[in-house]
Amino acid sequence: MNAFRLLVAFICCVVIMPSSYAEQGYQTPSPELAAVVDAKLAPTSFLSSDGQWLALFERKRVVTLDELAKDELKLAGIKLNPTNFSRSRVSAKYSAVELKHVQSGTVININNLPSGIIRSPKWSSNSKYLAFVVEQQNQANLWLYSVETKQAKMLSSAALNSVITATPYQWLPDSSALVANLAVNIGKPALKNSSQNVVPVIQQSTGEKAPARTYQNLLTSPFDEAQFKFYGQGQLAYVTLDGNTQAIGSPALFKSFSVSPDSTNILVAAINEPFSYQVPYSRFASTWQIWGMRGYALAELVKQPLADNIPQGYDSVRTGRRDFEWRADQGAEVIWAEAQDGGDMKTDVKHHDYIYSLRAPFKREPKLFAKVERRYAGIVWGNQNIAMLSDWRFSDRQVRTYVIQPRNADKNRVLFSERSYNDAYKNPGSFIYERNDLGANVIKIVGGRYMYLRGNGASEQGNIPFLDRYDVKTNSSKRLWQSQAPYYERVGALLDDEGERFITVRESKTEQPNFFIRDLDSDTLTQLTNFAHPYPAFKGVTKEQLRYKRDDGVELSGTLYLPPGYDVTQGPLPVLMWAYPLEYKDKAVASQVRESPYEFTYIGYWGPMPYLAKGIAVFDDPKMPIVGIDGSEPNDNFRKQLVSSAQAAVDVLVKKGVADKNKIAIAGHSYGAFMVANLLAHSDLFKTGIARSGAYNRTLTPFGFQGEERDFWQAQSVYANMSPFFHAEKINEPMLMIHGQEDPNSGTFPMQSERMYAALKGLGKDARLVMLPYEAHGYRARKSLLHVLWEQEQWLDKYLLNDTEEPVEVITEPVASTGQE
Repeated sequence: MNAFRLLVAFICCVVIMPSSYAEQGYQTPSPELAAVVDAKLAPTSFLSSDGQWLALFERKRVVTLDELAKDELKLAGIKLNPTNFSRSRVSAKYSAVELKHVQSGTVININNLPSGIIRSPKWSSNSKYLAFVVEQQNQANLWLYSVETKQAKMLSSAALNSVITATPYQWLPDSSALVANLAVNIGKPALKNSSQNVVPVIQQSTGEKAPARTYQNLLTSPFDEAQFKFYGQGQLAYVTLDGNTQAIGSPALFKSFSVSPDSTNILVAAINEPFSYQVPYSRFASTWQIWGMRGYALAELVKQPLADNIPQGYDSVRTGRRDFEWRADQGAEVIWAEAQDGGDMKTDVKHHDYIYSLRAPFKREPKLFAKVERRYAGIVWGNQNIAMLSDWRFSDRQVRTYVIQPRNADKNRVLFSERSYNDAYKNPGSFIYERNDLGANVIKIVGGRYMYLRGNGASEQGNIPFLDRYDVKTNSSKRLWQSQAPYYERVGALLDDEGERFITVRESKTEQPNFFIRDLDSDTLTQLTNFAHPYPAFKGVTKEQLRYKRDDGVELSGTLYLPPGYDVTQGPLPVLMWAYPLEYKDKAVASQVRESPYEFTYIGYWGPMPYLAKGIAVFDDPKMPIVGIDGSEPNDNFRKQLVSSAQAAVDVLVKKGVADKNKIAIAGHSYGAFMVANLLAHSDLFKTGIARSGAYNRTLTPFGFQGEERDFWQAQSVYANMSPFFHAEKINEPMLMIHGQEDPNSGTFPMQSERMYAALKGLGKDARLVMLPYEAHGYRARKSLLHVLWEQEQWLDKYLLNDTEEPVEVITEPVASTGQE
């Protein structure tokens, strides 16, 4: 009896057990699933500018429930820790760091760090130092590792403030010092609210249109405003490499600060009152100034008013000066954009944006730098002769990039790329950077004409990563290298000027990504790291990319995973399908393949992959494109195209002999949950559904959602037709819903799941609602993740693997643990 038959025998033993699962509190799934949560993945890497040192940070993927349960404040769209003046839900956190020398392979462990979270690592431009933040319970501090001394030290005992500026420090480009945002109010008594201070909260409109998305965690009272000022206030400081700290200017609510390429000035944005209860801090009134390194204001660029009346549309912007940045190839020249259409791309004008510049000493009038036909999308800087300027528009998803001469940006522009930003096949890749003489990051330009691009290389055969050399003078590219089957290998960093030697990240279906040095001249490949396989129990999983068509001719694709030991001759399997719908304006673009058949098979706890251990086949990311037809908006045909895509996915699995058409489950997260509810309401393709952190009633997001720009009053029928809440009576299959109680995501506030569940319960439908304490749009606590895996496992046992169906006891609400995990 092979491994697959043993697995099936085990499953049969499981599913004949009592199927009711009304247990309260946190539960743990079967060991194979639980092990996925604790799997150690490859670390996150940061390469020094000279390509000599690879800093490897061990990812802190999960936290304890107690960490999530700590006090936090929700102010102006931010969740913050009032104890240490840091954001409380930063995703990129690390638990350990080591350095590896690229040439010799020498490994250096940094062991003298205090307990806490490591985040925000940055190399100095001269590659001699690695800075990072160590966040502890009471404060966060700046640390510095020296390549020369091989020692790490706390650079300053002054506490950092990352409430508004999530990264609380910046290197000077010349590597001589850092600028940090300090928490000036840390250690002071917290503000107290009392009934004596309570006043009516009054808001009044002016008659001017002010459409706003459904933001959460906004300010709600004068006390909230006082707290936002108290916790958000920072003090910029100049921090030398020996730890001396000198204040720069006066304390303020810093929204942004960046040092000029010549390390002599700072571009500063400070938030002003009055605040708003309708939009987050990013749209509050702000003053943009240029300061000297001692904090004296050299120029005031603009006082931006509160941006609560931006015209409707994803490419609409605030009026006046916006999008400030330093020109990276110059010492101290600031660039910004100004809308010429009142901020509304629907206005017919020749140029929607003008770009202006102002150079040190910032005393003259700004100069017109460039006119942009569509909406300005940014400039990637090279040198005084070469830069890349991009513009875009949402109506047809078009983005264009031009080669410009910064000395005369409106003359002799050369079109480098024009495509739909959804068109992966035409994506030319991204430019490789280097540090210029100032220490600023710019495009690597060799011989005044050659630039290098690396990209995913999307194609009909899947992603085939590449390295190209682009010649500015001929406006043509030459392919220097491309990944070859059966490996998926992509360029990490260039180690020479000829494009012959570079660091890659290489993986296969069965080999975890590792770092290599590839030398084209000598045709050699040298391995730098050797990370262990994180999922040994799943080594026998097979993977196949499927291509198929739906009934309107749109080509689709998805990735099929089969359990270890399974062969199609053994008969069809139950299938778990996990998907997410996307919107397009072009059928051909919607059909594109955006994965590689040779990528490593990750068995992450987040999606469907763990259930391979239960003998369930997984069809991951079957494409569900929603395409605008004959000039219509994509959502005008949402339901029909969604069901058609799902039908095509089911058909290809059944035809292949893998799936039992009566045993297919559909699952998804966020907009994928919205998809699940719609498919259960408007088709009979699936036996059951799992919907996590979704939105089900679009009238609760009346000023747009996903790619829908029209508001509810402009497209009432679209909002109603797309809302599964309006069609809950048609849902005849059991649905499991899971949602974080602290979900701050625009549109998916927890009430969406609560109201949908109430509707299903009132209509007598089979449903289960699980609300996870302290969790946001994604789930991070170990207990929560284990419980989610258990909930999904039990649900699939009952409704997918078991032919006997019983009513489900309908609500579980895990209670927060009081002890350490």
